[in-house]
Amino acid sequence: MTARLRSDGDNVIEMENVSFSYEKGEKVLDGVSLALPEGRFAALLGENGAGKSTLLKLLLGELPLEHGGKILLLGQDVRQFRDWSRISYVAQNGMDSWKDFPASAAEIVQANLYRQIGPFRFAGKKERRKVREALALVGMEDYAGRLIGRLSGGQQQRVLLARALVNEPKLLVLDEPTSALDEKNTDGFYRLLLEIREKKELTVLMVTHDRKRAVKYADVIWELEEGRINADL
Repeated sequence: MTARLRSDGDNVIEMENVSFSYEKGEKVLDGVSLALPEGRFAALLGENGAGKSTLLKLLLGELPLEHGGKILLLGQDVRQFRDWSRISYVAQNGMDSWKDFPASAAEIVQANLYRQIGPFRFAGKKERRKVREALALVGMEDYAGRLIGRLSGGQQQRVLLARALVNEPKLLVLDEPTSALDEKNTDGFYRLLLEIREKKELTVLMVTHDRKRAVKYADVIWELEEGRINADL
């Protein structure tokens, strides 16, 4: 079954007939259409090389959209979209650039408020409150002063999640966020996402290889295969 674009006006993501080819000419995406309504939790599955990363880069405006296709974020064409603080992204292996950095969990989260704080300025009460609330949301408030490198892998991933949430986004995009976690922490991470989605009325898109948990926790399942979307909505 192919996902078709909805027109109810409440979609956070809409893609219609999106195709993409790299320089060698091989088509990575071939007429992809999908829609993610507000407040839903979608899982995007697919083998390595299926085009999941390409789809995310197009969605996040990191690759140019080819003629004929359409991508809307929060109702706006991605090519004109500017309010990126409403979209938060947790990259695969996102902790690699931070784990050896001499910064606390709170400082890692606060760094994502740099646009609000401004250059060469210290965080004010409002920003410090936002950091505390984001850490509390993921159960890490007691570790705010702990150096990031001294936290476990599961704790580090929660700090990255708090960093993504500190701007109070409408859409949270995660790329393989549990790939380095053990079974216990992986289940805990999925449950935490569901709790946060309910509390913050958040829309979630997760790229994952974990079909078992995707089916268990997500309410929208997409699978990329040969450049096309198979959907179970």
